[in-house]
Amino acid sequence: MKLNYKKTLTLGMGFFAIALVWQIYNFYVPLFLAEYIPNSMTMVNGIMTMDNVLAVTMIPIIGSLSDHTKTRFGRRMPYLLIGMPLSALFFVLIPHFNLNSGGSLGVFVILIMLYLTMMSLFRSPTIALMPDITPPELRSKANGVINFMGGFGTILALTLGAMLYKMNENYPFWMTGVLMMVSLAVLFFGIKEPEVGTIGEHDDEKLNFKQSIHDLFHSSDKTTSYILCAIFCWFVAYEGVLATFSNYCVKFLGIEESSASLYLSVMSALYMVTAIPSGYFAAKVGKAKAISMGIVGMFASFMLIGFLRKDLLFLNIPFSISMMVLMVVAGISWALIGINSYPLVVERAKSNQFGIYTGLYYFAAQSAAIVGPLLLGLVIDALGFRAMFPFAAVFYAFAFVWIKKSGEK
Repeated sequence: MKLNYKKTLTLGMGFFAIALVWQIYNFYVPLFLAEYIPNSMTMVNGIMTMDNVLAVTMIPIIGSLSDHTKTRFGRRMPYLLIGMPLSALFFVLIPHFNLNSGGSLGVFVILIMLYLTMMSLFRSPTIALMPDITPPELRSKANGVINFMGGFGTILALTLGAMLYKMNENYPFWMTGVLMMVSLAVLFFGIKEPEVGTIGEHDDEKLNFKQSIHDLFHSSDKTTSYILCAIFCWFVAYEGVLATFSNYCVKFLGIEESSASLYLSVMSALYMVTAIPSGYFAAKVGKAKAISMGIVGMFASFMLIGFLRKDLLFLNIPFSISMMVLMVVAGISWALIGINSYPLVVERAKSNQFGIYTGLYYFAAQSAAIVGPLLLGLVIDALGFRAMFPFAAVFYAFAFVWIKKSGEK
């Protein structure tokens, strides 16, 4: 059985849109917030986690609802048709209400919340489309392809977005809004959802989100629970760093926003380049083994990045080269984790539970996205920015323990 690359690349436009908007948001909105709140990373990161509170509450529920939605447009598509245009609209408005534009913090935060509510409406249904239209044995490969598209969106945000930001801080947001609408059009005309149920053999069973949660945590088989714990730990590390990286570079390392964006783009570029090979690699050695290798790589690269300083040589290597090399390692390692973690979760679901298990995956990830930036903000306020990458490395070590405890190969 071969993967339908045309259909998978079309689906990847949804991931492209999500990655694009998320990267612009995570890089520039903390800088806007730091203008309002210059002396507290805990408060800045706390506001950045408000979106994840919405995601934790909405994404699992929306995923479950989409499992049982029946319309002439399909199960998932109605959520995209409502969520994507509205989120694009609110996103475009964000920079027009920052401090430089004369906006108040209250209005700025309200606008962010409106944008994030709409994002939460369509994220889970978009992700659930992948197992809907892809047989189980091809999902790691398909996840590699669609995350390749997501990586392309991230790189576009960090490179073209940085150039546009230099011209006008509104331009990256405008670009993102337009490309989100283009992505929606491609998905709407290019993806035909299955008529009844999804690929699998359990479509006649009626399960709900609450019952699935109960069954998961009361089952004698704790494998899925352990996997979700691992996901939580590595996203605490990743989301904490992502929400703080721009301020880390500007305030602690003393480099420009464009340089900081370039370093992240290197990581994203390697993620994109290795996304498809990571899926194929996992198909040969096993998803959990590939993920474990990625966790080790993230631990090592983040520990070493924590020692880098702008004006110091590391092993007689200039800062910029050292940072680039370690970001390359991080990008490859994150691909091994990110490409294979969702398929590892969803392959344990029955066919009419893909939306629910997608919700569980995002529940773990978004819970971590709340805890990670908040906890890291507290650590930075107490110990300084120098503690950021060691903090993240410790949580990758925790993730390694949980993934090994799951017993998955």
